[in-house]
Amino acid sequence: MALFHFTIFIISSIFVTSSSSFIHPFDPLTEPELRLVHNVINKRYPVGPKHRFTYEYVGLNEPDKSLVLSWHSSRHHNIKPPPRQAFVIARENGKTREIVVDLFSRAILSDKIYVGNGNPMLTTEEQQAATALVLKFKPFRDSMMRRGLNMSEVVVTSSTMGWFGEAKTERLIKTIPFYLNGSVNTYLRPIEGMTILVDLDKMKIAKFKDRYKGPLPKANGTEYRISNLKPPFGPSLRDAIVFQPDGPGFKIDGHVVRWANWEFHISFDVRAGVIISLASIFDIDMNKYRQILYKGHLSEMFVPYMDPSDDWYFITYLDCGEFGCGQAAVSLEPYTDCPANAVFMDSITAGLDGTPTKKSNVICIFEKYAGDIMWRHTESEVPGLEITEVRPDVSLVARTVTTVGNYDYIVDYEFKPSGSIKIEVGLTGVLEVKPVEYVHTSEIKEDDIHGTIVADYTVGVNHDHFVTFRLDLDIDGTDNSFIRNELVTKKTPKSANTPRKSYWTTSKKTARTEADARVKLGQRPEELVVVNPNRKTKHGNEIGYRLLSGPVAGPLLDQNDYPQIRAAFTNYNVWITPYNKSEVWASGLYADRSQGDDTLNVWSQRNREIEKKDIVMWYTVGFHHVPCQEDFPTMPTLARGFELRPTNFFEQNPVLKTKPIKLAKSPKCTPKND
Repeated sequence: MALFHFTIFIISSIFVTSSSSFIHPFDPLTEPELRLVHNVINKRYPVGPKHRFTYEYVGLNEPDKSLVLSWHSSRHHNIKPPPRQAFVIARENGKTREIVVDLFSRAILSDKIYVGNGNPMLTTEEQQAATALVLKFKPFRDSMMRRGLNMSEVVVTSSTMGWFGEAKTERLIKTIPFYLNGSVNTYLRPIEGMTILVDLDKMKIAKFKDRYKGPLPKANGTEYRISNLKPPFGPSLRDAIVFQPDGPGFKIDGHVVRWANWEFHISFDVRAGVIISLASIFDIDMNKYRQILYKGHLSEMFVPYMDPSDDWYFITYLDCGEFGCGQAAVSLEPYTDCPANAVFMDSITAGLDGTPTKKSNVICIFEKYAGDIMWRHTESEVPGLEITEVRPDVSLVARTVTTVGNYDYIVDYEFKPSGSIKIEVGLTGVLEVKPVEYVHTSEIKEDDIHGTIVADYTVGVNHDHFVTFRLDLDIDGTDNSFIRNELVTKKTPKSANTPRKSYWTTSKKTARTEADARVKLGQRPEELVVVNPNRKTKHGNEIGYRLLSGPVAGPLLDQNDYPQIRAAFTNYNVWITPYNKSEVWASGLYADRSQGDDTLNVWSQRNREIEKKDIVMWYTVGFHHVPCQEDFPTMPTLARGFELRPTNFFEQNPVLKTKPIKLAKSPKCTPKND
């Protein structure tokens, strides 16, 4: 028998995992649907030697919100679902096309050429083809030989170029070479001093220049595989497993998840990754599900590095818009990425030629018990009576991990029985480093090395991570308002006849326009709440959900610096906009080489009315990362996030009557002697 030192038994609800063939309006495109889209488009654009046509993005064309809500409210009455359509961004002979395909009629509904700034997301196949081209390029191979490097140990990765004031931009990418030779930790041994541009439309080298620079960082100390590491090892952790004898406590019907008092739809998009839709919570006092979140997902990740030199200035990534946070999602490892009780979901996306591609285990869903307390109280003041009531806290987590180059981003959506939704981003992976001549800070000659010496001849470069979420909140309906409750200090009036001289109270301000709702957190104490002013509790309070922010970080770049113009959506931590079906990506639909003219910041300049409207919240989780030696050769996870928490949404504590889960410590098992 296997030996488990510590086992937790969790028995929660009666749901068990199942599947369904029913198509929900928010379900991702299925494999047959992707093949249908491919066949319909190929009839109009047959691919041949003289006609280059590539699929850059294929996803669900979101149905009109009014149709979805009408269907959802009466879905048990066999109401016909909204039309099901696909949205395709393609490149045809160097032009960007936007195509909408109706899946029922099998027809192209619209087909137009995009003429604005920016380019579609880079596909994995294009990046692989570009790097393979560089590895075969004779001038590049000659440079490697002159440097004394073995070509079989050279790895080339792709990088976007950004935008730095050019009036016209071509669809070019930069490629960056690295050297293994004793290491599998690719990003820790960059070969600097080279400019290699690839034209993706023509798939040829557009520019090559070698400005030879000094030595490479050493391979010593870059190993991270447990099988190759040598003693002594770190602290010994006891084995543990979460075991549910009756199976998971949640049910999955197709893509609809039901757990405890929650119901929501989970989907996957090649740009956004995980999408949570139609999240509702069951109110036992009202005996019905109540709306919370119509749609929530990752919108963009802005990662600017703080070295302005030729080898680094362009590294100002818009990860979701340029590389695809869903496209970069990785298959999760059972028992390590996700606990033993997790259930996994696959993704199906379209490749460069439009054919479906499956990736297994890109999402995991699991119940989490980490010894947290849901609520408790000990009453010992009453003589002869002592009461202790405690409820262990169990939550449901939907997780994905997207690996964009050197960084691994862990994105968790956590649902709690109390009604809270917590969203957290964890950063791990490998630093981007540059070679230097130093092994000690006393040797530094420059005014600024733009980072920290983390290993011999190796500097981890300073950088930021700004992770922006789009949250279409519908708090008990679509007519919502944004409240800024400022906490204001007041002096106690003399007439109060009290020794207290001051107190604080709240000053309620309803944001009437977008400008009123832009928030830089930390400037003043205030509570931020989305309310439904048409719905009140029996005590007259407006029902709502408040935002509980995590640690605050905002951009430090000059507002006129080109990367910040493109990423001006990070200028505020919180934005509120009226719902607009086309306003989904904070960096704009076409982020690669964009010029900042189609962003959240630009949309918001219209200063539209947002009081008692269908509104969308945008929240940015920020990190300023000054690397340290503990981040080398791999980085322990650094996590931040925020919480959406009910505020006067329920009449009382919604988990007051939650029954305690049954926890039991298993006996130790020992192998039987034969």
